[in-house]
Amino acid sequence: MAKPDDRSNNAERLRNAVQNTQGNLEEAEEYLDEHADEIGSEEAEAISDKNARRRHAIEGMESEIEDES
Repeated sequence: MAKPDDRSNNAERLRNAVQNTQGNLEEAEEYLDEHADEIGSEEAEAISDKNARRRHAIEGMESEIEDES
């Protein structure tokens, strides 16, 4: 039998996800800054694209946190 949907800690879980995503975004930006001359343009573009998706995800999670509060 499936567990009931427990959303009592949803805002806290979302805050943790935002922090983790922000950390990953910052690490990727630091990597780009430090290794820009060593990596190919395709890899740099892929990292930049992923960071754009991370920013979008953070916005969505922050909106959900507001809804939960």
